[in-house]
Amino acid sequence: MGSYLISKIGYALLTLLGVVTVIFLLFTILPGDPAQMMLGQNETEEQLKNVRKKYGFDKPLSMQYLYYINDLSPISFHSTNPDDFSYFETKKHKGNQLFKTGDVVTILKFPYLRESLQKNGKKVSEVIKETLPNTGILAVFAICIAIVIGILLGVISAMTKDQWPDKLIQLLSTLGMSVPSFFSSIIFAWLFGYVLQEFTNLNMTGSLYEVDDFGEGSYIQWKNLILPAVVLGIRPLAVVSQLMRNSLLEVMGQDYIRTAKAKGLSMFQVIRKHALKNSLNPVVTAISGWFASMLAGAVFVEYIFGWNGLGKEIVNALNTSDLPVIMGAVLVIATMFILINIFVDIIYGWLDPRIRI
Repeated sequence: MGSYLISKIGYALLTLLGVVTVIFLLFTILPGDPAQMMLGQNETEEQLKNVRKKYGFDKPLSMQYLYYINDLSPISFHSTNPDDFSYFETKKHKGNQLFKTGDVVTILKFPYLRESLQKNGKKVSEVIKETLPNTGILAVFAICIAIVIGILLGVISAMTKDQWPDKLIQLLSTLGMSVPSFFSSIIFAWLFGYVLQEFTNLNMTGSLYEVDDFGEGSYIQWKNLILPAVVLGIRPLAVVSQLMRNSLLEVMGQDYIRTAKAKGLSMFQVIRKHALKNSLNPVVTAISGWFASMLAGAVFVEYIFGWNGLGKEIVNALNTSDLPVIMGAVLVIATMFILINIFVDIIYGWLDPRIRI
């Protein structure tokens, strides 16, 4: 188990390094001059020079990459020279200094995602800290909807194989997997938040926290969670339903199921006590992958419904060319995706030793 765990951790680190490299190259080479994006059209050459020096844009691409890796690394190296690009980190992390060698200080810190170009120098980590919990809540509710309704529809579909309920559920599942999230968001927002608003009492747009009309702070508006969570959960719900149906049909053909039926157990008892538990393995696999994917798939859903999460923040950052926020958000989502999948692989290896081989 030890070597299996080490190999998985090593795989995660290599994958994460590849993700960091792709993100850096993609958002450093393609967009153009980030200094000019920050200052707009009325910049002077002196202003451009100062901004490039402050953010290290005047360095060669290879040096910029090494600086970026250094910022993301928990153990990083920083110069004590005020004219050096990495000097400001030294002042901010005096309490975390490990040792000093000449003009270089070694620091233990959380990964530094740099500062926003459009939010008056606000740290990207703070932007993510403010928005990621909302996305997490949305993803949790969406996956819960997908699990409960998906398993229920899968069981009904398996029990009515080739009958009209099975065919109807299969049709709806295919539609759920085929329709893009942004299209579903528009339809649901218009239908349930506008046309049927009198009956549903739901809003077309709105986030988890809303500002009080009397200026007395903010309050939680749980009903704003319903529509985006349902829309975000449609595709995993369809997948869970299909997997549950196929897995249950396969399990129902096993010998021990026929033995349970021969003992006089009702169909409900056979499914609840024997078949259901053994049919959940592929569902668990799908759920773990879809939960990580939801963090990335929430971008369009959050933007259309006005949900103040990480996905909406990414869209806003794209509109304003706020590259550090885009890079930081994508990197956080990719890291969570990798960690969730590695965690699931480790759990499977612990439960089934054959996987480690």
